Amino acid sequence: VQLQASGGGLVEAGGSLRISCVDSGRTFSGYPMGWFRQPPGKEREFVASISRSGAPIYYSDSVKGRFTISRDNAKNTVYLQMNSLKSEETAVYYCAAATVGNGPRATYDYWGQGTLVTVSS
Repeated sequence: VQLQASGGGLVEAGGSLRISCVDSGRTFSGYPMGWFRQPPGKEREFVASISRSGAPIYYSDSVKGRFTISRDNAKNTVYLQMNSLKSEETAVYYCAAATVGNGPRATYDYWGQGTLVTVSS
């Protein structure tokens, strides 16, 4: 598993952005995938996860209803569509592959390098 996140950038508060994470390996479809974020000076936190088949899906309470995680196993890619972004959601966003379980308490052993999302107020 080799994960590469992209699509971050600068967006105004209230705006939308879609970030992506591609696995250059051959086993992407075998892993539940998650998105995490780490705001400046804070700890990394769970954002969303999706099972191998696309369901079930989990979201943190703070993003539920605004963010959508999806995956395309044919393209070895997981996406995070982020709508109604808030300034406090400025963070480095990381994708990760879980080797045990799914959801916020899964064991994520493979991580991408992160992509920076900056939300201006």
